[in-house]
This record gives sequence, C-alpha cells and structure tokens, in this order.
Amino acid sequence: MRVLSIDGGGIRGLIPAVVLAEVERRTNRRISELFDLIAGTSTGGILACGLTAPSPEDPSRPRYRAEELIGLYEEEGPRIFARSLLKRIFSVQGLFDERYEADGLDRALARYLGDARLSETLTPVFITAYDLQERSAFFFRSERARRDPDRDDYTLADAARATAAAPTYFEPVEVRPVGADDDARGRPLIDGGVFATNPAMCAYAEVLRDPEARVELVASLGTGELTRPIPIAEARWWGQLQWARPVLDAVFDGVADTVDFQLDRLLPLGGYVRLQTELRLASDDLDDASADNLARLREEAERLVAARDADLDALCARLTA
Repeated sequence: MRVLSIDGGGIRGLIPAVVLAEVERRTNRRISELFDLIAGTSTGGILACGLTAPSPEDPSRPRYRAEELIGLYEEEGPRIFARSLLKRIFSVQGLFDERYEADGLDRALARYLGDARLSETLTPVFITAYDLQERSAFFFRSERARRDPDRDDYTLADAARATAAAPTYFEPVEVRPVGADDDARGRPLIDGGVFATNPAMCAYAEVLRDPEARVELVASLGTGELTRPIPIAEARWWGQLQWARPVLDAVFDGVADTVDFQLDRLLPLGGYVRLQTELRLASDDLDDASADNLARLREEAERLVAARDADLDALCARLTA
C-alpha cells in the first residue's frame, strides 16, 4: 500500500498543492493513480477530495489536476478568508464568535466538488473530523461509504467543509449521510486538526486494520513548519483569552511534529517520506490570504521543491516503478 497524507494548515495548503503538481509533472500521472489511500486533515482533506473526485464528463478520470487545485488557494482564498467590518466588530477578532462566515468556503467547495460523493472517489480517501456530540474522532472513509452508502456516504463537499471547520475560524457544521432522512440527526463536526493535524499516523493505522496489508510507503506533505517564537516574557502572563489563538497553533504544530517522529521511527528506512519546509518568507497564519502572502507561500513551496529535488525524483521513481 502506498499512502499519501496531507496536513492541515488553512491557506498554507498552497504549499502541498504546488508539491503535488510537481509530482504529477515529473510522473506524467495523476495523484489518484499513484497512491492507494489519500488521507487529509482540514486543507489537506479538501485537497484529498479534489484530487480524487471523478470528472462529470468521464467518471473514470479525476476532475482536477493538482495544478488546478492551486487555484483554490490563489483565487478562492481571498474570498474564503474575507471579513466584513461588522464581522470584525462582533467577533472581536474571533474571541467571541468565529472569525469568518462560511459562505465563501461553502461556495468554493460547491464549485470545486459539486455533488460528488465519498463513495465515488477514484482512490480511497480518509478524512479526519471531530464529533462534538460524541466527543470522539470521526473519519470519513471511502471504503466504508461504498460498503454502507445509506449510513456512511457523504458528499465530498460536506466532508471537506467538516474537516475545515477550524475552531475560532469557522463555525461547526452538521452533516448527514446522503441517504439519511431529512429529520435524521446529523453529526456536529469540527476540524480534525484538533487531534490529527498530520493524519499520517491515523492513515497508517487504518491500513493496518487489514492483517494482510503491507505499507510500502507513506508520503507525508506538510503545510509549513512554524518558526515564529512565543516569547516567554509575554506568555507567562497570559490567561485563557490571550492563549486562545496561540495554543491552537501550538497544538496543531506539536501534533504534526509528534506524528512525524513516530512514523520516522516505526517505518523502515525509505518507508516514510516527509516533505516539509520552514516558513521563512510567508506568514504562518492559517488565514493570511493577502496577495503578498500567497506569492510568498508559492515561493516557499518552490524553495521546498528545489531543496528536495533528489528526494522528489526518488519518490516519483518509486511511485511509477
């Protein structure tokens, strides 16, 4: 089994989108053809859906090339992360309400994913979310959707919206299986990044549910390593209000690094490939969709591709062997 895992990171999903476009260019193959399972959290979950959604014209072919999904960030990003003056005032920068209305995100997901379903993905996907009612992790699984469509099949737009519902940024969303009655209780979900910013370990465990499965490769794509320090002189005086945003960033970053450590130790040499870069030029904010920062994020991605050129060549050779 060859597994692709894509981290969460909001607008910074532009970085793995550029890397995936480079993989498709070097292999002359679509990402959905190169992997047996694609896992994603938040922005990574959106990419997983976009890369595996079938084309309306030819359901045997993917709807998008990775290059086309870059437009989701560069064109739709400024609309997704846009706030009216009224929203800025009443949310108090996200302290008393979510920072953004979900209208821009919903429109982008509807435009890119249409009515495609989880059961229809060309490659199985594994997308993380967190259930507020059950207080437990929840996973959108293509394989489960195909086995029991009435109970476990969701639209890709709903799955993407749920995994992207980052606390303080977007409100939670309630989703229902496509076969559910209108009065059936939905699942109230938020971003799976609260427990799996890097979903590679979850995907690895999912594959190992089959005792006969063998994981040949886990390729894990990051959305940029945080480098901005939190000064202890400031943090020692912070309470709940001041920690609200920094602690979310720290949890997301810490979880991603922990999974990286675990899989690097668990998998044999060459079995785990992590493509990640430090954010030296671009902002590490999840929602900085300014034209300047989008250009810097693309520059970060291109710098990563150049720095890991040999590793990318080796990865592409393995994927096409």
